[in-house]
Amino acid sequence: MEFSVTCISALEYMLSVGDLAVCFIYATLLESSSQIFLLKVDKMATLIHTLADHTDDINCCAFSSSCLATCSLDKTVRLYSLNNFTELPYSPLKGHTYAVHCCCFSPSGHALASCSTDGTTMVWDTRDGRRLAVLEQPGGSPVRVCRFSPESTYLVSGAADGSVVLWNAQSLKLYRSGNAKDGSLVACAFSPNGNFFVTGSSCGDLTIWDDKMRCLYNEKTHDLGVTCCDISSQPVSDGERGSRYFQMASCGQDNQIKLWLILFADSVGIELKYKCTLSGHSAPVLACAFSYDGQMLVSGSVDKCVIIYETNTGNILHTLSQHTRYVTTCAFAPYILLLATGSMDKTVNIWQFDHKQACSGNIIENESKIAVENWSEEDVLAWLHAQGLTDLVGIFKMNNIDGKELLNLTKESLTNELKIESLGLRSKVLRKIEELRMKMESVSVAIPDEFLCPITRELMKDPVIAADGYSYEKDAMENWINNKRRSSPMTNLPLPSLLLTPNRTLKMAISRWLETQQEHSETT
Repeated sequence: MEFSVTCISALEYMLSVGDLAVCFIYATLLESSSQIFLLKVDKMATLIHTLADHTDDINCCAFSSSCLATCSLDKTVRLYSLNNFTELPYSPLKGHTYAVHCCCFSPSGHALASCSTDGTTMVWDTRDGRRLAVLEQPGGSPVRVCRFSPESTYLVSGAADGSVVLWNAQSLKLYRSGNAKDGSLVACAFSPNGNFFVTGSSCGDLTIWDDKMRCLYNEKTHDLGVTCCDISSQPVSDGERGSRYFQMASCGQDNQIKLWLILFADSVGIELKYKCTLSGHSAPVLACAFSYDGQMLVSGSVDKCVIIYETNTGNILHTLSQHTRYVTTCAFAPYILLLATGSMDKTVNIWQFDHKQACSGNIIENESKIAVENWSEEDVLAWLHAQGLTDLVGIFKMNNIDGKELLNLTKESLTNELKIESLGLRSKVLRKIEELRMKMESVSVAIPDEFLCPITRELMKDPVIAADGYSYEKDAMENWINNKRRSSPMTNLPLPSLLLTPNRTLKMAISRWLETQQEHSETT
């Protein structure tokens, strides 16, 4: 179906004047047009900041829990605070004599690695900008990619001559080295458990290595060369055998993004299973990265576009077209729904998503399924971000606050032990902790699963029946549909209709159950 320029211009005008309600109705009438779809989804992510300090192409960007690092052909690495995106006092980091191709944080965020055409990987202290080590690649070949292992045991560097080096991340000495089968190494990703890592080469191979630098698997996956790969931190289940897989994405010069399932077990060794190919880009795809919770995948391309996919369905959630040249790098922040994209236009764009469901999924699940006292330190940091307490992340991280310690915090400990000077911040933390305690008490009695919304995993207040036959919280399902999801949240199959019917029977059952719980609490 063809649409005139007049139709598109009318929609652009409504977007410009902010009449989003009318715009949605108008665009829905024209939703078979891909051009209209792009206009709509761009409004679901907001460009909140543009960094333009580098003087040449941006090659890579990376997040820690409190910082953003960027590197460039201009030979420098720059660091910015996530609080206000101001550059840190000791930035830029200078030392490389040629282009810096990649940068990455250690899991703690206290160290940053960067690698360069000069044949070195440098390690920096992110607290003061000191250079801790200069690691020279065997043979002096240009180093294209570097990555820390999840437990900070190793640092991997891969070079143009195909050499792969595992460095001891504590002593910063060479541990093991090897060589890829063919081509330059341009991509690398560790499994979340650190048992293996994957490298991608310019000849199109994906190679899986164990932590002893033994090659476990090799397969040609992109005919014209791999450009990037990433492994989700969240495992997925394979319906056929019920096994738990690691999910990996790879992209290449063939314009494609491919999703893979990796099984690593003593009984079967390594198994790499192709899942699907994601479409959308019209030119080579240069970068891809999973969100922290694994629910989204972002990609950047020579076509100057950034596309964000829903991982489970492969549906396109957002298309961002702010950059004026090739998009070379993209990265999601941990815990909070921020996205950084870098380009050959010498800028890094920071995007904030308007909807919070994707970034809060893990927190909701943790609060409903995992007792707060069993939270890890990482869960606490994620909770701080979700509550708008980002300023306290560094303090809590430095003091290793886990769930049990969180619940035991008092006004005195916040003041004397954590040294939080702001009375307002102390009060807000205590208020949020009290809300957690109340929530723990409210879920102490197991809620029947049929009373929980499949999307939010919270007790339904206004249940509705969708066309897939399942019941959902009305607001959650309406948001699901309004975000251009036309598939069932439970089956991933297309919804034959978007009609939502009130489930009065279920609503009455939930009401009776709540009354029973109230009576029980009053008698006890």
